[in-house]
Amino acid sequence: MTLTLLHTAELHQRAFDALRDRIAPGETLRHVVRPDWLARSQAGVPDDVAAEIAQAVAGATGAVLCTCTTIGPAAEAAGALRVDWPMMQEAARSGGDVLMVYTLESTLEPSLALLHRALDEAGKGAGQGRDVHLLALTQFWPLFEAGERTAFEAAIAGGVRDAVRDIPGLGAVVLAQGSMAGAAGLLADLGIPVLASPELALACALAAR
Repeated sequence: MTLTLLHTAELHQRAFDALRDRIAPGETLRHVVRPDWLARSQAGVPDDVAAEIAQAVAGATGAVLCTCTTIGPAAEAAGALRVDWPMMQEAARSGGDVLMVYTLESTLEPSLALLHRALDEAGKGAGQGRDVHLLALTQFWPLFEAGERTAFEAAIAGGVRDAVRDIPGLGAVVLAQGSMAGAAGLLADLGIPVLASPELALACALAAR
């Protein structure tokens, strides 16, 4: 059965096709690419965008995975899997505090709410000895928009390295947006899990069918 993916950037389509070829060759992915959904949702997802997302989910055959954090709540409300949910669940299963890193301001609220939800469901939320630390690297988002992925990922990795030195007791680092996933490989030597959403989400979506 086909898995439909909702994207707000063409780069994500190519990234998920490459990921599919690596972890699930032969699986069929159908891509819906709508950059305008992200552009129209910088101050929150408006009703007309939510309606268009719901229509796209309803018209899909089989499971739907939304790869954009900003529109994730609207996609989930329509029945799609959010790309960052399996990652947040993984972070909640780790021990210690969590550092959540983001590069787009519109992702902060939905990402943070989802992480707290995962922590609450795992019984490890606020008041139980764990804190969520935030690292804004929004100054690097223009690199992604310009297609300079290598520079974007290197800048994120450098920012995370600087931050973790000042936060003892970290159990995991969460790269809040799928576009940030390439930075995880640059941080493999940190000694703590650096979690990115695409591979976890694709595996989860394919299994859920």
